[in-house]
Amino acid sequence: MNTIRVNPSVELEARWDVPEQAERGVVLCHPHPLHRGTLSVPLFEAITADLLMRSVAVLRFNFRGVGRSTGSHDNGIAEIDDVAAAVEHAHEQFPELDFGVAGWSFGATTALRWHARDRSEHNYVGIAPGVGGNGSQRMPAAGSLHSVPRTFIVGDRDQLVPHEEVVAYGAEAGATVHVLKGSDHFFYFREQKVACLLAAGLGLPVPADEIRSACE
Repeated sequence: MNTIRVNPSVELEARWDVPEQAERGVVLCHPHPLHRGTLSVPLFEAITADLLMRSVAVLRFNFRGVGRSTGSHDNGIAEIDDVAAAVEHAHEQFPELDFGVAGWSFGATTALRWHARDRSEHNYVGIAPGVGGNGSQRMPAAGSLHSVPRTFIVGDRDQLVPHEEVVAYGAEAGATVHVLKGSDHFFYFREQKVACLLAAGLGLPVPADEIRSACE
């Protein structure tokens, strides 16, 4: 395991998975810490394995207060700084790589809030983002987002995030939106499909028929 320093009092537990010849990188932001979200959730394990085969270096980290990360949960506010520190760490470790940023649920919302705050030029992929959240969990106003490549992935049976709202938000934000037929918020048995769509969102040359079949 690695560590990422956010500030003098917060250090994040992190893990790198790197292929023999990395061609691109991604920082993955995990789901809600208060609902057992960690860097090791099964969806991220499957996504990481798939991305390694696509020559993508993957950095996962635990938000503050999770696992061995110090600090305490801040309801998605200070966690924006966690994302910023993780991205900075990724570039320090592999300055030659282009990195994207992706998150699932809480991680997707927090990563997008960082993306908007810092006007990031990184490709962004949000898996079941918290559209419709309140307070610190609210997504940035879609119309306020700057123009960079963004992708949203959601299941048409998501029990937490209405996929229609994600589609509408993505359209207003000028993002690509993929709706997986028959999938709920947890993407059971569809992990490889999510990985495929995430890879495409990072800018990898994923064939159109692979993208199409992933949504079916």
